[in-house]
Amino acid sequence: MDLNQKIQVSLVDHHDNEIGQMEKLEAHQKGLLHRAFSVLIFNDKSELLLQKRAFGKYHSEGLWTNTCCSHPNPGESNLSAAHRRLQEEMGFDCEMKELFYFIYKAELDNNLIEHELDHVLIGHTNQDPILNQEEAIDFKWLNLEQLKKAISEKPTDFTFWFKVIILEHFDKIKKSIENESL
Repeated sequence: MDLNQKIQVSLVDHHDNEIGQMEKLEAHQKGLLHRAFSVLIFNDKSELLLQKRAFGKYHSEGLWTNTCCSHPNPGESNLSAAHRRLQEEMGFDCEMKELFYFIYKAELDNNLIEHELDHVLIGHTNQDPILNQEEAIDFKWLNLEQLKKAISEKPTDFTFWFKVIILEHFDKIKKSIENESL
C-alpha cells in the first residue's frame, strides 16, 4: 500500500480538464474526480480478455474485471499509460485506440470511493497473457454475451467500473468490435 500512496493522479473536472494532482490513495479516500483508464482487449473470436484482480490489491481484490486498468501519471497520455500498464499487468502489448469515456462514482471496500473519469481503450491480440501475479491471479476469454450473462448471474464477482462499462456501454463496444472485424 505504501507504493500506492506515492503515485500521483490527475484531478479533473467533468470535461477532463486537469485541475490538480493528488496522491492516488488520498484521492480515493476523499472521493475526488480523477482521470483513469480501462483497457478491453479482444481476440479474433471477439472474446474479451478478463483478469481476476490479485488478492492484496488495495480495493476490489479477487474480482473479475477488464483486461487492465489504472491511472495515467500526470503529463502521461491515456494511450501511453495503457500500453505501459498492459505490459506491466498482462505481459504483452498491442495496438489500442480510445473508444469513449464515462464518469462514475462508487463506494468500495476499505472505505474508499472511486470517482473517476474513465477512458475506455480497445485493442486486439490472440496472445494469452503472462500475468504479473501482484496484479492479476487469473484470466479468461469470454464473448460479450457470455460476459453479460455472468454479470447478471453473479454481479458481486465483478468490479464496479467493469459492470458499468459492460452493462451501460454494451452496444458501443459490440459495434466497435464488429466494425473492426476482430
